[in-house]
Amino acid sequence: MTGLGADWVPDARGIPRRRAARVVLFDPSGRVLLALGHDRHRPGRHWWFTIGGGVEAGEAPREAACRELREETGIRIALDALEGPVLHRRAVFDFSEVTARQEEWFFLARTRSTVLDRSGWTADERDVVDGQRWWDLAELASEAERTEVFPRELPSLARGWRAGWDGRLVEISEF
Repeated sequence: MTGLGADWVPDARGIPRRRAARVVLFDPSGRVLLALGHDRHRPGRHWWFTIGGGVEAGEAPREAACRELREETGIRIALDALEGPVLHRRAVFDFSEVTARQEEWFFLARTRSTVLDRSGWTADERDVVDGQRWWDLAELASEAERTEVFPRELPSLARGWRAGWDGRLVEISEF
């Protein structure tokens, strides 16, 4: 229908939307893991984003976050090891020549392993995800001045979350 995938359902105005779960993953050094993606119809446009994806039918956002983390990185996190949700974001974006809306739930996780396994990637992920990188937060803030980072507030939010979550849910609405 939209080229975005079956989990994107049109709303009353025909705009594709979905719920998603995302993970802000810290390694033992306090670095955060991000993926680099591009739009297949605008290959020159790149951006960094957190690990995660669509919430499947019957799945809670926390479950989706753990599943997506495992599929996209090979890293396994127990449901109770996730902190949050720490951020709830409603976003509008253009991708694959479509304007879409996504409601995202973000969780924090910490891992000892920095070894990544991409064998769980879907064909679409292999097509539009160019790689993954562990970012030092100062380097990420500098990168965010040159390349899009989503959510835009991530460099400053991650600085606060690195030491631990204060229990506050941050709300960001772009629609």
